[in-house]
Amino acid sequence: MSKKLTSRSENYSKWYNELVVMADLAENSPVRGCMVIKPYGYAIWEKIQQELDTKFKETGHYNAYFPLFVPKSLFEAEEKNAEGFAKECAVVTHYRLKNDQDNPGKLIVDEDSKLEEELIVRPTSEAIIWRTYKNWIQSYRDLPILLNQWANVVRWEMRTRLFLRTAEFLWQEGHTAHATKKEALDETKLIIDLYAKFVENFMGISVITGLKSDSEKFAGAVETYCIESLMQDGKALQAGTSHFLGQNFAKAFDVKFSDKEGKLDYVWATSWGVSTRLMGALIMSHGDDHGLVLPPKLAPYQVVIIPIFKSEAELSEITDYVEPLMDEIRKKGFSVKFDNRLNHKPGYKFNEHEVKGTPIRIAVGPRDLKNKSLEIFRRDKMEKKVLNFSDVIDEISFLVDDIQNELLKASKKHMNDKTKEAKSYDEFKKMINAGGFVLAHWDGTTETENKIKKETKATIRCIPFIKSEPGKCILTGKSSQCKVFFAKSY
Repeated sequence: MSKKLTSRSENYSKWYNELVVMADLAENSPVRGCMVIKPYGYAIWEKIQQELDTKFKETGHYNAYFPLFVPKSLFEAEEKNAEGFAKECAVVTHYRLKNDQDNPGKLIVDEDSKLEEELIVRPTSEAIIWRTYKNWIQSYRDLPILLNQWANVVRWEMRTRLFLRTAEFLWQEGHTAHATKKEALDETKLIIDLYAKFVENFMGISVITGLKSDSEKFAGAVETYCIESLMQDGKALQAGTSHFLGQNFAKAFDVKFSDKEGKLDYVWATSWGVSTRLMGALIMSHGDDHGLVLPPKLAPYQVVIIPIFKSEAELSEITDYVEPLMDEIRKKGFSVKFDNRLNHKPGYKFNEHEVKGTPIRIAVGPRDLKNKSLEIFRRDKMEKKVLNFSDVIDEISFLVDDIQNELLKASKKHMNDKTKEAKSYDEFKKMINAGGFVLAHWDGTTETENKIKKETKATIRCIPFIKSEPGKCILTGKSSQCKVFFAKSY
């Protein structure tokens, strides 16, 4: 922990890359474009996973698991979906290796093991799931199907960055089947609202919600709903999506059901997901020049206690002093770690837990034992004070809520401060270059959207659910039905 973290203002990208490693979240693996998520980083992902899993089950969803491999013919069945992911697919062509007779110890592909049909390593699971649903659905009595799976997927990205864009990543993907269009649309909206509340209330990150434009929506979807967040450098990050698939996949896989009148119809569908990209959002929303800043609800442990001692006898006394406190902390429902490692000095531990973003730090030395006191430190504001031992539990209870609330408040302020409205295209370009969301009218055409993207590198992040007054397109001057959010993005 002796290395100093690069300042965000000096080099934001370098700061991010260094922080991921220094906070012990993840590292690059020997496999190009893939990452190793380390125990501390995975503990945060588990918190995300556990909370979302609870929310899914509370809304009637069940977990299942489907194969990693998708036969190429199934993948091709829904043309838009296949076309959208084709360039990112990893393909299995053979199932066996053999020894190279000319180079002992080396392995080569056994050409006799070529697969009759190539297998796609799933970039998403609609194809394999809807082929399975064909076997499950005959009648309206079989609907709805409300399934989710926690899985890994592979999208062969050329330019990768830990958590934000890797060739393999972890996610959850929901896949639901419904008897009516209304049920499917209600499901799509239910999930995007669930995501928005989770990211704001659990992760402390402010979001906007809305529709993706046709060029930005999920391949194979009729509509894509999204949540977008704004990072500290003024770039947007797509934090979650929920797709109304209409009957596209049901038609591709001939999934029909008999309704209450006995009439056959195609099933209506949704899919939705968030991924380990949320870890990147967490880092870039709350991190500072000292390291990671974790909302208490996401922290692997909310409180760390660091003993300050010169001998094992002093450590023993401090341990006896804080053990009743740790019991009380746990009884209150908070998590606590007693960092009594002998191979590191207190200063090292202070720095380590600051970099890792532990919300609350308590320091205890021999003087505190005499005075019946403790030093308590809140990571988000880098503030510390000395309290009587008897007041610590109340202070922790206050800080856990206050830190969580203050992080969301700061995120909302940042988004509000960095959201501008453009009246002209020249004004628009200046605002985009300054960073943040820019609200502007758009004529609804892909041609205009692509031209703006080419000239400014800004994309339409979402079309708000709440429509604004009609106006004139920022670029063409043509009629526009509403303002949309533009931004540069990750």
